Order: sequence, then C-alpha cells, then structure tokens
Amino acid sequence: MKRVLVHIENIPGSPYSQSAKHDSEMLDRESHDDYDERTWRKKCTVTTDGQVSVPAMAQKQCLDTAAQKLGLKVQGRRGATYKNFFTSGVIAEADAPIANGKALKPADAEKVTIQANADGVRGSGKRVTRRFPSFPKYHTTFAYLITDDIITKEIFETHARAMGLVVGIGRFRAEKGGTNGRFRVTKFEWEDFKL
Repeated sequence: MKRVLVHIENIPGSPYSQSAKHDSEMLDRESHDDYDERTWRKKCTVTTDGQVSVPAMAQKQCLDTAAQKLGLKVQGRRGATYKNFFTSGVIAEADAPIANGKALKPADAEKVTIQANADGVRGSGKRVTRRFPSFPKYHTTFAYLITDDIITKEIFETHARAMGLVVGIGRFRAEKGGTNGRFRVTKFEWEDFKL
C-alpha cells in the first residue's frame, strides 16, 4: 500500500464555494429569504476547531469521477479502465482544512448571491435568491491511501492532475458545468504505508 499527499491550490478565478446542508432553526416569523441571509455561512463544512474543510467524500468522488471521465485503459485487462480500481482501491483519509496564509473560517467567506431553482432542480420553475460562502483563494492537502497496486504512481498522478481541471470541488464545480472549484496540483508526497 502507498500513501500520497496531494498538495493543491485553486486556479485563479475559480473559487471554492460550499453548499452543505445545515439544521439551523428558523426564527419565529422569519421568512425563507431572511433565514438564508442569516445562515449562509452555515453552508460551510468545518472541522471540530471551526476551520473550513473539503470533505473526505468530496475528495474521493472527485478522484473517482476523474477516473471515469479519463477512461484510461488498464494494459492486459481486455479493455478495462481504471475507474473501478480507483473506486475500490483508493481511500480519502480525512477532511482537508483549507487555508490562505491562515486557517480559513466561515467568517472569512465572501458571500455569493445567485438566483436558484426553489426545489434545486434545474429548469423546474420558480427561482429564489440563495446565498453561498465562497473562498476565492485557498490551498490544502488531500491525503489518499492506495490499496490496489495496479494504480501506479504515474497513473495516480495523471488522474489527480485531471481531477482538478475537469471535475473540481464544491458548488457549481466544473463537473456540473460550472466554473468554481477547479484547482491545480502543486506537489505530490509519496510514502509506503504499513499496517
């Protein structure tokens, strides 16, 4: 098994915007619009000490989707691609806190206001104002554990570079036709992992 740290930074003009579900109570007689205005920072995913982070499952799904989109063939496997090997053979170890010279907290977010479909389904009808937290500049480190030796260092790095360009992370990311969440890999750090 191998462990790899993937150091990333956002591509300029492609912020990281989150839209996590939260369970903040509505105040008495508060409108939905007032509630959204009051709680937009609660849409951040945070660590136990309050730092904004990229969820481990978002990191995992980003890499798995890159493997699906690239569709690179595994030599000697009769047309099989790496997709299933990434799905079953790579684990994202933990949420990845983001920073920009300092730990970024929800209070550091910029507010982005958009007109969104009321039910969240594109083209379904009524549109409403929604606000989301956005971080225009950040860096972080994703930690992956590779349990399948068919995923070589070269193959992993190819997919990791692609995930930042064609998939992205967060709300309105590239995978969904958006412009947010794109990033570049700045460094890989590899180590053998022993149980």
